[in-house]
Amino acid sequence: MKLKKVIALATVTALTAAMFTGCGGSGKSASTDGKANLSVFIFANDHESEIYNKMFEEYKNTHADTINKIDVQITTQDEYSTTLTGMMTAGDLPDIFYVGPESVKEFVDEGYIEDLQPILDKAGITTDGLSAQEALNSYRYDGTETGSGDLYALPKDASVFSYAYNKDLFDEAGLAYPDPENPYTYDEFVEVCKQLTKDTDGDGEIDQWGCGTADTFMMYQYIWSNGASFLSDDHKTVTIDTPEFIDAVQKYVDLTLVHQVTPTVEQDTSLGVYQRWLAGQEAFYACGTWDVAAFEDEETFPFNWDLCGYPTMSSGVSTTWLGTVGFCVSAKSENKDIAADLVSYVSTNEDGQKELSGITTGESIQLPNITSLAEGEFKESIASGDLAFPLNVDVFFNYLGGTDKYEGRFMESTYTPNAEWLDLFFEGFANVKNGSETVADYIAKVQPQMQDSLDTAWANASK
Repeated sequence: MKLKKVIALATVTALTAAMFTGCGGSGKSASTDGKANLSVFIFANDHESEIYNKMFEEYKNTHADTINKIDVQITTQDEYSTTLTGMMTAGDLPDIFYVGPESVKEFVDEGYIEDLQPILDKAGITTDGLSAQEALNSYRYDGTETGSGDLYALPKDASVFSYAYNKDLFDEAGLAYPDPENPYTYDEFVEVCKQLTKDTDGDGEIDQWGCGTADTFMMYQYIWSNGASFLSDDHKTVTIDTPEFIDAVQKYVDLTLVHQVTPTVEQDTSLGVYQRWLAGQEAFYACGTWDVAAFEDEETFPFNWDLCGYPTMSSGVSTTWLGTVGFCVSAKSENKDIAADLVSYVSTNEDGQKELSGITTGESIQLPNITSLAEGEFKESIASGDLAFPLNVDVFFNYLGGTDKYEGRFMESTYTPNAEWLDLFFEGFANVKNGSETVADYIAKVQPQMQDSLDTAWANASK
């Protein structure tokens, strides 16, 4: 069995079959008194788990004539791939589980997941009103490549890795808030960050920084906005040695080494960049759509905050990465129609989307998948204060839909057989960020290694 990636950022390893005895038995939903028993396996945090469990229970209750039980197993994102790989090895897949865009082709070719298009068509379920059409299309497969053809999954959501700022720190510095319609240029961003970098207790040491940077998640924004990328358009050539790429990485590193508006590598080791944001020690940090509920919790983040764009480089467009994971149905499920209907409920059903987006609960774990809901009740709930959410919510939608000043992309590793080639870039990057190695020297050293890894990945994928 060949496995590339089950989902981005997760490591695939094997696990023994004995761990999965409660997951539904080879994806075949045993029936009780003519009613289906469905099994579901997903990853979620505690807040998401509570909402999903409630949704599955409500669905079961409203379909009591056809469903006897829905067995839900929820794990962490870090453990998900490990467990799912073990299920595949054991031939013990649940009826419903997650698949990432990067795995659709392989999962179809290996016979793991069912073609949902005929089932959806038969049931009259349409996806025309979904706002995340790019995410939706990433689950299409025509037998040769993804992006077109039949749907093999429906998106759980479309995630956006946006930028956020601490309004309290801006108020203390007497600075105007960032304009959500016009992102800072790089130079403007540096000047604002300098005014927000301070020794607040007078001990001679900086203890508040303009921004925090997490390399593996927050360097793409500078590279893409500078007209550069990690790969060529056909995803076969590593292109990190272009002048635009080198310039973007240099400016990213300069935030630490030259402008000193971020914590050093050593300081980030003593207290992580995310923890510093939560402690109110950084004025700018990233905010994914999945972070909103935590940042709106006063015990977790007791500061006023809002969304803004990442600084722009030579293109003048603020750019960040998008993410998605989709619900699929096991090809061996004995109740594919019922399982597909449940998938539709959590992905495209209006009541379900109201639950997940927070319209009915007051706490959001994702943007609504339905355009009319996103533009209507969702934004109305935010404006009225019924839904705890940053007022600059359009920053998320600007990245998701694209404008003349905002763009969202999937990471390049989404389109390659694995991410090992990309991991090589970040393995030694701390030496650049601490000044012991230049950007140019590092790139000259690591580019051939990355290319060899990528060549191997593509060669193995074709076997």
